[in-house]
Amino acid sequence: MVMKVVEECSISPAGPPPSRSTSLHLTFLDIPWLFFPPSQPLFFYHFPYPTSHFTCTLLPNLKLSLSLTLQHFYPFAGTLHLPPQPAKPEILTGPHDSVSFTVAESDGDLNHLSSCLSNQQRDVKELQALVPPLPDQYYAHAPRDARADKLPLMAMRVTVFPNSGFCLGLAFHHVVADARTFNNFMKLWCSFCSSSSSSSSSSSSGSIDQDHDFHSSYFPSYDRTVMVDTRGLEGVFLNEWWKRRTTLPAVVKGARIIDGETIASTSKNHYNIYKVRRTFVMGLADMERIKSWVLITLTTTDHHSSCNNKASTEEEPVTLDLSPYVLTCAYVWVCVLKAQQQAGCLFNNNTKCAFEDPSYFGFVAGGLTRVEHPIPATYLGNCVGFGRAMAIRGELLGDEGVLVAVKAIRNTVKRLDREIFSGAEKWISEWEELIGSDIHVMVSGSPKVDLYEMDFGWGRPKKIEEMEIDSTKAISLSESRDVKGGMEIGLVLPKPEMEAFTALFKEGLKAM
Repeated sequence: MVMKVVEECSISPAGPPPSRSTSLHLTFLDIPWLFFPPSQPLFFYHFPYPTSHFTCTLLPNLKLSLSLTLQHFYPFAGTLHLPPQPAKPEILTGPHDSVSFTVAESDGDLNHLSSCLSNQQRDVKELQALVPPLPDQYYAHAPRDARADKLPLMAMRVTVFPNSGFCLGLAFHHVVADARTFNNFMKLWCSFCSSSSSSSSSSSSGSIDQDHDFHSSYFPSYDRTVMVDTRGLEGVFLNEWWKRRTTLPAVVKGARIIDGETIASTSKNHYNIYKVRRTFVMGLADMERIKSWVLITLTTTDHHSSCNNKASTEEEPVTLDLSPYVLTCAYVWVCVLKAQQQAGCLFNNNTKCAFEDPSYFGFVAGGLTRVEHPIPATYLGNCVGFGRAMAIRGELLGDEGVLVAVKAIRNTVKRLDREIFSGAEKWISEWEELIGSDIHVMVSGSPKVDLYEMDFGWGRPKKIEEMEIDSTKAISLSESRDVKGGMEIGLVLPKPEMEAFTALFKEGLKAM
């Protein structure tokens, strides 16, 4: 795929620049995201016109509306300041803030790259060129007395596929926004852009009504006082940050730090094996099939009673209130482990895991409805917790593995519902085991975030990909574009594992 850069520029927030720099402190729920690489969503759109038509019509509106959006979401154009201990990390904003914006042209096959068919797999390298570069080396190798790091928080790249469409690629650091905040940012951008596109004088900034009620419903709230740290977690997370800041990178391209030594997450041969990307769709009918199987299995075996005998005080009996999220995650968890086993990548001398070992499943839980005090839906920043379910690997690989996974994930969700910050002191150390792991499983994204509704004035995206999972080895979850109530499941796996997963995913649903 040949790529040609058409334009490189920077987009600054609209309006007069501030006279001086200001800072936005990180809350205790922002700090854990310092340990994660940037999010890298790709939005593919249909646009069957030449590049010249795109640059003359759509591009001016896209850049203008972005500038207006950054005026409200100005931290996105700022920088992350990472001073040495004891100073705290913070977001700096000032008169020279901007977002890097690149326009390129590609001769690649857009239909192939944006395929959402489960029988269409792609080399992971094919999409990497569409991702805008954004520094993700939070963990500097410089001495402690070296100049403090300042890193941009967002970058964008638009790649045009002449007479076919284009890809809008973004990269942003999680520390500035969770999925909810990013969703509000995108919706405001779409609102401004579609308003401009519908105007006969679309190239004029006066054609965009910035005071429209639809726009203002996405304006962010900057009130940091709503984030009340009742458990002293800020100090705990900062200590974890400073401890790793003075050693080697804790999370860099799928590696993690243990006792000051960087450990690769996999064996060399496994890590460098040819990997592919594929999307699967879980429909409502599939979820009902899994739910029915779970409930029937409970009533036709003695599993329920035996589990009650071994259950912890936190475990609750499985009832009819099994959410689509729990059902989908449980099924995928089991399919991934079985695919690893079938492909010969799980039980070997390198991974050193056994049937009696624990297997972890990590996910992010929304905090707006779980924290003890009200937080506005437009709050700019992070308001999420971390969940980590555990089950014995051998039980997950057994005949009733999906039931075991359902119980483990559901109990973890219920615990977070009761007290989202229970055990939060261990969030960072626990998630170090998950990021980049071939042994454990974690998911990113949420089907509750309606990214497929991002219409800038030329239609909804035809496909969305999350490129972050290439390095974190997470599984992406999002709403389905075409299947009502369904979920899209994005995976990046070595080809043998992907082939095994595909067969297990399809045949398993048929057998239920």
